[in-house]
Amino acid sequence: MTNGNPIKVLVVDDTVFYRKIVSDILAELPDVEVVGTANNGKIAMSRIAFLEPDLLILDIEMPEMSGLEVLASIQERSLDVGAIVLSSLTPEGGEITMRALDLGAFDFVPKPDTGSMEENRKVIRDTLVSMLKAFVRRKEVRRILKGESDLAGTESVDRQRGVVSPGVVQRMGAITSRRTVKSEIVGIGISTGGPNALSQIMPQFPADLGVPILIVQHMPPMFTQALAKSLDSKCSMEVKEAIDGQPLLPNVALIAPGGKQMKLVTGEDGINRIVRITDDPPENSCKPSIDYLFRSIARHYVGRATGVIMTGMGSDGVLGLKLMKRNGSTIIAQDESTCVVYGMSKEAIDAGVVDVIAPLDQISAEIMKTVRIYH
Repeated sequence: MTNGNPIKVLVVDDTVFYRKIVSDILAELPDVEVVGTANNGKIAMSRIAFLEPDLLILDIEMPEMSGLEVLASIQERSLDVGAIVLSSLTPEGGEITMRALDLGAFDFVPKPDTGSMEENRKVIRDTLVSMLKAFVRRKEVRRILKGESDLAGTESVDRQRGVVSPGVVQRMGAITSRRTVKSEIVGIGISTGGPNALSQIMPQFPADLGVPILIVQHMPPMFTQALAKSLDSKCSMEVKEAIDGQPLLPNVALIAPGGKQMKLVTGEDGINRIVRITDDPPENSCKPSIDYLFRSIARHYVGRATGVIMTGMGSDGVLGLKLMKRNGSTIIAQDESTCVVYGMSKEAIDAGVVDVIAPLDQISAEIMKTVRIYH
């Protein structure tokens, strides 16, 4: 999992059960060292100083000092320690989790509320393993970029903004010179690191963007509603969790509900498009799935759509993007240096379907170049 030294983890939870189960899981993993535990945030802050962990596995609701207060304190002191938070599967837990992500948490692990102890243990283990790999990868990328910056000064800035292959450069030039039909819809697919990334790009859109945005963020039920609420409070355009049967409207962003699939279909009038929320099976082990949404966008907006693939593990979205590209869509991918996990966007770039590769702070501008209002 790491190159050299093990990743040092401090487990912080007020319940003995979760401290033990998380510590036991981590102890089984190679290249991971549990350097200590704490039963509240106050104790955790005192132990960070001398244990020097790389990462906290952090409960949010604790006595004396909550997980949110811990994250705020880490931010205020500019401490070099990451955090993965443990979250309750409730609407309230979802809202608190969004606040934790706003305060810099790397990601979150939902606490299972059903199933046997062994089943719950497996769920937590599988989730933690993938997140730890992503966390280590992000640290390595940041270390490399910092080293480049120290060695090369301003020369490294261009490299940090992504290396674009000659083939992509040619396609970007062709798109700029020949595209006359603007997009009428934007589809965004995103996973690990998504809430923080979306909170940066979505507020950059004006209230009169002129087109709808459909978003698939890999998340469990209840957390997508909290994400929509959080983004809506920050954005000029309206952001909602999608509801089955609602029409697509310009200047409204809809987020696929966690644990469901979202697609577009033609309305009863045969002209307008509406959203369908289904219980169809997972695709790429994802529900909601980016491929599931992007296929329907490709079908209903031939030559008039923008597909955006961003930070996340795996390859969900690539097959949908291939279909969108075949049907004339413009495809934008987040660059490696700003992805928390350079997985989904890398797969799309490697597949040869991407027209524009952009860092996070330029994604919104690239999207706005493609929509109708910006003739």
